[in-house]
Amino acid sequence: MNLFNPFLKKSLLIAVAFIFSTITYSQNYKLDNNTSFMKIEGTSSLHDWHINVEEQSGDLSLEQAEDFMINYLKLTVMSESLKSGKSRMDKNTYKALNSDDYNKITFKYLKTSEVKKLSENIYEVNGLGELTISGTTREVLMSLKIELKDNMVILTGKNDLKMTDFGIEPPRALLGTIKTGDEITISYKSIFKTK
Repeated sequence: MNLFNPFLKKSLLIAVAFIFSTITYSQNYKLDNNTSFMKIEGTSSLHDWHINVEEQSGDLSLEQAEDFMINYLKLTVMSESLKSGKSRMDKNTYKALNSDDYNKITFKYLKTSEVKKLSENIYEVNGLGELTISGTTREVLMSLKIELKDNMVILTGKNDLKMTDFGIEPPRALLGTIKTGDEITISYKSIFKTK
């Protein structure tokens, strides 16, 4: 067999290219706290309110071959990095979260139920995650938009939750005359960069 035969050489190159094209490509990313954004919004008997998250971290691993897949996603928020700009409200928030005993809020992605390709580098992913707040863990359904851009992954979404589902009593203020609503909305734009 002559390996320098042009036809045989071309056939080998095509076979090697096919093998490498079917190999799964996995990439790992780390959340960039400086450019990421997360906000918690809610209501009260007086007015609507919001709190920004100032300190978060996370790791993401994506698989790209014929199918797009999240291999791993974990986010961590420091409980006392939630800031409203009002010290009294922040203290009530930390008390409700029992931040002395539970200084972190964590999210871990569990599985994907559906992936839609919206454009060349943008996907919509519906899946299930595990959220732990104040020592209580609950499964949450979520819909994420994932954009692949250069060496970054931009992950955006919004989730509605109830504080009482996590054993949290909605905070009160002014001797109980102002009561916070149970339902909150968490919106985020998490930017991950290659490690």
